[in-house]
Amino acid sequence: MVRFAKTKDTKTEDLADRLHSTAIHLLRLVRVQDAASGISPARLSALSVIVFGGPVSLNDLARAEQVRPPTASRIVDALEAEGLARRSVNAQDRRAVLIEATEKGAAILKQGRKRRVKFLASHLSRLNGAELKDIERAVEAIQKAMKKA
Repeated sequence: MVRFAKTKDTKTEDLADRLHSTAIHLLRLVRVQDAASGISPARLSALSVIVFGGPVSLNDLARAEQVRPPTASRIVDALEAEGLARRSVNAQDRRAVLIEATEKGAAILKQGRKRRVKFLASHLSRLNGAELKDIERAVEAIQKAMKKA
């Protein structure tokens, strides 16, 4: 069960609400760039877990993607069929299977990330230096707040 820290006032909750809304809008804005990959959002998301997190078991992938293992298995089947991922035997437990990205899968994901970042940078370039510095400080503060205790 996730426990939430009690806020001292509604001001913090209001800020959290605005941040939540902004984060969703930001992700929707940059996600448009993913269409250029030609891969479905579910497959791209799973591939992202595999590429940036390293080889992963099917159960861990399903947990990360918040889907059931049969759904994750179908996604991996499709990634394998497209040459983006492969299953391999876990060296520590030969009964277990790991899913890992192929070079092609990693390259496609990294290109997609570059497209997203360039797109976002083009929007950020509209801001002045002080505003950019404010965003930099805010990102650092958000990262600090999100660190696990």
